Amino acid sequence: CGDIDRARWLFDRMINKNVVSWNLMISGYVKLGKPDECIHLFDEMQLSTLKPDIVTFSNVLNAYFQCGRVDDARNIFSKLPKIDEICWTTMIVGYAQNGRDEDSLMLFGDMLRRNVKLDNYNTISSVISSGAKLASLHHGQVVHGKVILVGIEKDMLVLSALVDMYSKCGITLDAWVVFETMPIRNIITWNAMILGYAQNGQVPEALALYERMQLENFKPDNITFVAKYFDAISEQGMTPTLDHYACMVTLLGRSGRIDKAVDLIQGMPHKPNCRIWSTLLSVCAKTNLKSAELAANYLFELEPHNAGPYIMLSNLYAACGRWKDVAVVRSLMKEKSAKKFAAYSWVEVGNEVHRFVSEDHSHLEAGKIYGELNRLISILQNIGYNPDINIVLHNVGEKEKFRSISYHSEKLALAFALIRKPNGVEPIRIIKNIRVCDDCHVFMKFASITIGRPIIMRDSNRFHHFFDGKCSCKDNW
Repeated sequence: CGDIDRARWLFDRMINKNVVSWNLMISGYVKLGKPDECIHLFDEMQLSTLKPDIVTFSNVLNAYFQCGRVDDARNIFSKLPKIDEICWTTMIVGYAQNGRDEDSLMLFGDMLRRNVKLDNYNTISSVISSGAKLASLHHGQVVHGKVILVGIEKDMLVLSALVDMYSKCGITLDAWVVFETMPIRNIITWNAMILGYAQNGQVPEALALYERMQLENFKPDNITFVAKYFDAISEQGMTPTLDHYACMVTLLGRSGRIDKAVDLIQGMPHKPNCRIWSTLLSVCAKTNLKSAELAANYLFELEPHNAGPYIMLSNLYAACGRWKDVAVVRSLMKEKSAKKFAAYSWVEVGNEVHRFVSEDHSHLEAGKIYGELNRLISILQNIGYNPDINIVLHNVGEKEKFRSISYHSEKLALAFALIRKPNGVEPIRIIKNIRVCDDCHVFMKFASITIGRPIIMRDSNRFHHFFDGKCSCKDNW
């Protein structure tokens, strides 16, 4: 009934507690979102004469994940003498929810090798989501096969996850096949397919599916409109959310209408949050420094320890040659102890995920990778590619700028993929955790001509399908 304090009052006064009594109290704390109390009670139980059972451990694992103590959960899990399906599920779902997607996939593999019964929809959908986040098509296809094998291929939660996974791997055709063959659909599955088309630059398909959705009497919700029509939100009797406003700020900003984007923010019924101001700052060019400073100053107040706004504003100053202002922003960043997170790219080759950072020499095949990349750069320069050293916003010489721009993480990932599969025909899929820079975008377009195969890149903003010198985003990202 939600009265956990009274439950604890009764529990503390019980004379003869058994394992069931402890488990009821421990699980009560987990269900009501009080993981710290759960862990504390578990520690008390271990000091008693009673031994925790598998039910106890499954609840405690859940509590550790709720607290973000992933390694502590793994430590307990590894010491369990007997592991049931619930514990496997808790670990796999917990890893996925805490951003440990590679661990989630690896643990799922261990589960399959031990022939653990597989019929939990949460386990399957979490593993599929992990594959989607990593754009690991191989793992996603393996799980899809298992879904069919165990006979849960008609579950909407699982099928929606598969649509999302194939879309995030850049394979919208396979996502469409899953969507079309679903026996029944709900708003989640429609949204997954519409968003999949939109993110992959297939705008006509997304709009057509939106119209079909209405014809089949499915009422759009807020998520549907994140990728679609802003004015139609009110017509459907809903109020635009901050996500919708962020999309409109992006649209107005990318079309050069920064003033209208600022007017929209200042006139919105909601108080602008970090996402709104970050969106405005990201679309400001060096000709819109006043708006950029406005957005950055709000972000400095809202998120003083987030390095992103400091870096974006200093980059704009650098692009204008205002090096004194760059120094001021960098000094403020240091004063606030704002730390920059690493930008990296990863690529799946041979069913393994390989990660790279800019100018990375840590890979075992670094020598071959740089040799291949230098060879590719030379070929592309002969057909018109010219590295844009102007985007290197540091006051250094041209040689240093050329080296800096040439060895970005996505270029290293591409070179590695070409080494491993030089004569492949399958698309090369690269994921980057931040927005792809202008030079790398041009580089990938030229590379798609030379290697004669598609390159699918997913950055923090959208998907880019490069083929025959063109990109699906039409150079608007």
